[in-house]
Amino acid sequence: MSATLVATSFIVGKAITPFLDPVVLTLIRFSIAALLFAPYVNHRYGLSLPNRSGLVRYSLISGALVGFFWLMFLSLRITTPLNTGAIFTVVPGVSGIYSWFLLRERLGYHRFFALLVAMVGALWVIFEGDLQRLWSLDLNYGDLLFFGGCLLMALYMPLVKLLHRGEPMAVMTLWILITGCAWLLFFAVAELFVIPWTSVPVIVWIGIAYLAFFTTIVTFFTSQWATLHLGPTRVMAYSYLYPPLIVLIEWLLYRDLPSMKTMLGVLIILPAMIIMQRGAMEVGVK
Repeated sequence: MSATLVATSFIVGKAITPFLDPVVLTLIRFSIAALLFAPYVNHRYGLSLPNRSGLVRYSLISGALVGFFWLMFLSLRITTPLNTGAIFTVVPGVSGIYSWFLLRERLGYHRFFALLVAMVGALWVIFEGDLQRLWSLDLNYGDLLFFGGCLLMALYMPLVKLLHRGEPMAVMTLWILITGCAWLLFFAVAELFVIPWTSVPVIVWIGIAYLAFFTTIVTFFTSQWATLHLGPTRVMAYSYLYPPLIVLIEWLLYRDLPSMKTMLGVLIILPAMIIMQRGAMEVGVK
């Protein structure tokens, strides 16, 4: 369920990003998510302002998250949801590399091999199976932007593990959203006063609300539940389903399919999920 919701975020993002500045879009999304999440956190744990150290920790984590979503919306003005979904499959492997540096966690043969498989599939999708374009590095600028965002997203989970101090994950998530809003407000404050808000299409507000609730709040709970029952590595492996899910959703919505060459790249990515899942089970990750 969580993988399907996240896959839809690339398609929804593509649909709404032409109408608002990407920083403003991300600010509104984070603000709505924080407002929806705050009552739950207050009911379960109570709301209190973190100390200075806590605010610094949350701000460091939210900086990586904010950078990812900003670059995601910016890149979707140029590239396709399928390309972004394919590029996103490098996140689990890069996250493992970060974890090795920051947390001294062993990358492991399975995660490293899954990263290589995912990278081959992602490159195949990006270059549409055209080896000449690959050799000449004929890259879409939007793909480069999103890859930069993925490098930031891969840093998110290692930072959470490194900077977590025992507080409930829901509390940490709320303050990551709130400090993320502060980062975004700093960069978007001038833009907020010049946007013709009355001319923003209704579909944009519906899209932002969808992203804030379903792909932020709902995925938080489903991911937390799945992590407890399956373990973080196996949950992370489901991100390799994003490209085929994006293909399926776009076909259902638009009856549009990519070329057979591109589809081959999507199929190349899928074994990476099996490799990660198998590796997690063999080492007994729970």
